[in-house]
Amino acid sequence: MRKNYPTFQHDHLADIERYANDVISGKRLANRYEKLAVERESRDLERAGTKDFPYYFDVEAALKAIRFIETFSHVKGKWARAKGQDALIALSPWQKWITAQVFGWKHIITKRRRFRSAAVYVPRKNGKSTWIAPIGLYMLSNDDEPGAEVYCGATNQKQANEVFQPAHKMATRQPAYRRQFKVELLAQQISSTADGGKFERLIGDPGDGGSPSCYLCDEYHEHPDDRQRDTMVTGMGAREQPLEFIISTAGSNWFGPCGQHWKECQEILEGTRVDETTFCIIYAADKDDDWQDENTLIKANPNYGISVDVDGLKTQLNKAKQSARKQNAFKTKHLNLWVGAKESWLNMEDWKAAADHSITMDEFLGDEGTKGVDLSESDDLTADVTCFTRTIDGKLHYYLFAKTYVTAAKASEIDIYRDWVDQGDLLECDGTSIDYDEVERAIETDNENYQITGLFYDPAGAAPIAQRVQNNTGIEPIKVAQNYTNFSPAMREFETLLRQGRIHHNGDPVLAWCLGNVIAKETMDGKYIRPVKEHKDNKIDTAVAMLLAFIGSWQPEEDDGSNQEFLEF
Repeated sequence: MRKNYPTFQHDHLADIERYANDVISGKRLANRYEKLAVERESRDLERAGTKDFPYYFDVEAALKAIRFIETFSHVKGKWARAKGQDALIALSPWQKWITAQVFGWKHIITKRRRFRSAAVYVPRKNGKSTWIAPIGLYMLSNDDEPGAEVYCGATNQKQANEVFQPAHKMATRQPAYRRQFKVELLAQQISSTADGGKFERLIGDPGDGGSPSCYLCDEYHEHPDDRQRDTMVTGMGAREQPLEFIISTAGSNWFGPCGQHWKECQEILEGTRVDETTFCIIYAADKDDDWQDENTLIKANPNYGISVDVDGLKTQLNKAKQSARKQNAFKTKHLNLWVGAKESWLNMEDWKAAADHSITMDEFLGDEGTKGVDLSESDDLTADVTCFTRTIDGKLHYYLFAKTYVTAAKASEIDIYRDWVDQGDLLECDGTSIDYDEVERAIETDNENYQITGLFYDPAGAAPIAQRVQNNTGIEPIKVAQNYTNFSPAMREFETLLRQGRIHHNGDPVLAWCLGNVIAKETMDGKYIRPVKEHKDNKIDTAVAMLLAFIGSWQPEEDDGSNQEFLEF
């Protein structure tokens, strides 16, 4: 049962709680990543204020932000014609819940906001600009940040105006706000005369020099690169609780900055990337959903029937059914799908469930095991994975342990590598190249402690090290080319064993990340698969080494205990 907030004294809290409970119970049709976001919050409420989680939920801070937003009037669409109270913004429960997460969670010692970055991926017409515009006004005037600098970033004037103009009009129609916070409206700026704060558009690469306290990035998928975002984030260094707020639909370039950020958000929600200062949620159709089904429309569009006009959306759907070109546009804009982006090979929720952080290689001292090695080319990772087996209730179980190496030069360039090095999950080699002597020594040391029966490697790069290891230890090197013949049976079986609970690992984050990057490339007839990566930065080296180690230990149950006959040498 989900832990509740400290009080239900306000309707806003009741809406927030109801939304979360509806997602968890299934009453609200939610996709995988919406559910994971709510489950993350539930876990956070359970561990709030503990030694390992120095954050707490400030109810009043959450309500303060929601109340502030709802003091402004609609300035677009049918509600802009309403009068009095009927014209005021009324956030939907899902918007209240997200607003509460972003502004309610605080650090237990500093009392500053926990989340420095927030990302909301949601289809078009779900009330994005009407919601994010007053958040910009809040960050200008009501966030206890002297001389606040709020920027709504975009690639062109038209897109920048999607947030700035509604904010300008909202402030125009709310004189009480302008009086209380000493706000002056200029053509190109909303300014605070009290402390020199400002709210402006930002187009393209701004260059250095600013000190942003808030960066609102609308339709991130239109950004060809991250120069604007990088400038904003690095400029926030002097601010005590800055906020980057990204709100966008999916796009067409999965390899662009937005596609890669989307993937990072998936990893955070899946638990394969740890980042306690980034909030993210994705509203979209699930990969196996029927895109023509109304339930899929409801799932992907949280404001379905509110700001999303049902009849209009169904009209667009009917047009999409008759045109492949319109079909792709419909899936992207209204179902929030990256058309053409490939799905990961494994269900990372299954992988996460297989983790046992208490197991170590020491439990297998003296046992037989196999190794898989994938050596780096240029700036790739180098990986050495060991696989052990144990029989439980007549069934063979597989236990996997990884060592992954990176150069110091590459670790200094990539934040997540640096974090993994600091945590001891990624082994750093001095300089700009991997120290293969160190890799060999580690393999030889393992052979002294365990009975390594085979070293499985890709002949494309690891032949020299395999031969040296054999000369020094007697471990038999077995070359396994990365082709469909060698990998397809093992990958299919690995998926099955993982679902059956017969794959075990210690939660190694580097291995998890590499597995999440693996795409199962199919033959034309769909019968065979092999591991590939979609982008050069999506490393899969440790995952390939794991599969090589698994191939060495795998005993197909219908066979005589040997899987060697399928290997293509």
